[in-house]
Amino acid sequence: MLTMTELACDLVLEGGGVKGIGLVGAAEVLDKAGYSFRRIAGTSAGAIVGSLLASRMPMDQLVELMQTIDYTKFRDENALDHIGIVGKAASLVFRRGIYQGDYLHQWLSRQLAERGIHTFADLKLTEAWAQKLPPEQRYKLVVIASDITQGRLIRFPWDYRKCYGLDPDTQPVADAVRASMSIPFFYKPFKLNRKLLVDGGMLSNFPIDLFDTTSDWPTFGLKLSARSSALTHANPTSNTYEFVTAMLETLTSAHDQMHIDSPSTQKRTIFIDTFDIKATNFSITPQQQRALYQSGGTEASAFIKTWDFASWKKLAAAKN
Repeated sequence: MLTMTELACDLVLEGGGVKGIGLVGAAEVLDKAGYSFRRIAGTSAGAIVGSLLASRMPMDQLVELMQTIDYTKFRDENALDHIGIVGKAASLVFRRGIYQGDYLHQWLSRQLAERGIHTFADLKLTEAWAQKLPPEQRYKLVVIASDITQGRLIRFPWDYRKCYGLDPDTQPVADAVRASMSIPFFYKPFKLNRKLLVDGGMLSNFPIDLFDTTSDWPTFGLKLSARSSALTHANPTSNTYEFVTAMLETLTSAHDQMHIDSPSTQKRTIFIDTFDIKATNFSITPQQQRALYQSGGTEASAFIKTWDFASWKKLAAAKN
């Protein structure tokens, strides 16, 4: 049990491509308010930020790192892409994605290695409270991916042994994140044991109930959308690009809509206004990045002022 002076929480970070700096702004406010993050789950951009938080990177370093990312380098094209539209179409056919995803993979591997994080063995939970969890769940980080070969949601490292026969302690954290950020059509899928994995957002972009196994501390959700647009959002479909984008957004939001509709979920979620910036806008400006970061901080500050764990537990109990 927590004492009156302790503040702890689990975090669930929604995916959102280049909008991930908004998650950092919110996490920084929670950190400054005294919250320690016991477990962290994330999808796509949420997995990237979550892995860095789980590495215990100092918050000021994380903020600086995320504010100085050159997102244009994330568009690492292959030889086919330089041919133009025909080449990009060929990349989709033969590689199942326009971009390689190698730059992001290598960048994250370096960041984690500098913090001494290589495999999930480096993120094992050894605290007394964690001994109540099933052995496969005793890890600080959970990365959400979609296995399109098996047609199922994957939770790394929880599902390594059950779904792939692999020891989670030997699997690189950066590999799991690379699988989670494989936005369909944009990045080629990640291969694991001849299975193809893509963006976890296809099946669950915001798995807010993942850690609902304890009543001793709350799970906070960090969601990359303003509250008013989180429940209803119309996608334009006037051309092929908008049609494909609309399909992706529907895939990444439909499963989680059931959770967002719940008052108890809304009560424990920090909704971050992202100003209609697209997840795949790799040309995002420094000004837009600052606006997202500030938005995360502003919304988290407002959230903390009204948050009451005891009241939330009553609301959640009434729901059940």
